[in-house]
Amino acid sequence: MTVVINPAAGRGAAMRVGERAARALARSADVTVLRPSGGAAGSLDALRAAARTVPDAVVVCGGDGIVHLAANVLAGGCVPLAVIPAGSGNDTATALGMSGNAERAAAQVLAALAAGSVRRIDIGRCDGPELLAGTPRAFVGLVYAGFDSIVNDLANRLRWPRGAARYNLALAIETARLRARTFELAEAGRLWRVPATLIAVGNGSHYGGGKWIAPHAQWDDGLLGMTVIGPVSRWTLARRAPTLPRAGHATHPRVLLRSVYEVTVDTPDDRGLVAYADGERVGPLPLRVWTEPAGLLVVAPVAPHSRP
Repeated sequence: MTVVINPAAGRGAAMRVGERAARALARSADVTVLRPSGGAAGSLDALRAAARTVPDAVVVCGGDGIVHLAANVLAGGCVPLAVIPAGSGNDTATALGMSGNAERAAAQVLAALAAGSVRRIDIGRCDGPELLAGTPRAFVGLVYAGFDSIVNDLANRLRWPRGAARYNLALAIETARLRARTFELAEAGRLWRVPATLIAVGNGSHYGGGKWIAPHAQWDDGLLGMTVIGPVSRWTLARRAPTLPRAGHATHPRVLLRSVYEVTVDTPDDRGLVAYADGERVGPLPLRVWTEPAGLLVVAPVAPHSRP
């Protein structure tokens, strides 16, 4: 198997986690370790090199960013993806039931491969800037636009402070100027305009390190879960935010949950709003999003690790 470590994940902690996991894997497998540099482009090159060797698995160590890149390389192929969590969010690894301990996660990967425990999950696709030439972008979790994508975008542009404090500052700034935008949604032959604070469309149900934003989304039903959060006040946003890990927003009257095969999301009166996928910047709306059933092969732990 080939282990690809994202050196930037977890503020550098992924390197330590990845080396420990690689040593544990090497006790029972022929392991090649790649430590790419050069950001996303370098990681994509490493992942493509890994896939070309057709190993029993490509193992990524990092957060949802490296999973996002790996899904784009491995989608539609026969090489399964395994995930060793070492990032700040790890939503895909959590959904798979991967342990946060490097050695235990490595043992899960080995046990799953020995038992032939792999499964095909759906992936999402969206147009816009491509990661791989000629291929629509793939994502595992969610595409989102609105409040959360604006916070992400501002945090990426801020030069101070560093680390998590930068995101918290961006969150405070955007909460202070919170407003709904008019979205246009084209779905199933209908075009409807809806005021919304946030729209998330996904194959996965969680994002942002455990926010259960689309509780109706499933990995293997051939559909995407769409969550539309209508106009809400700053007070409502602050009060509901802590309940997101429990999908506490789902029963709010301003929240719409819907399952779709394909949808185009736009803000014609507010050009420049940027969408994110799996926490990675995609580009400005409009954006067409659709599902590719059974598009990605993943290693499924025989004994998933449960988290509180």
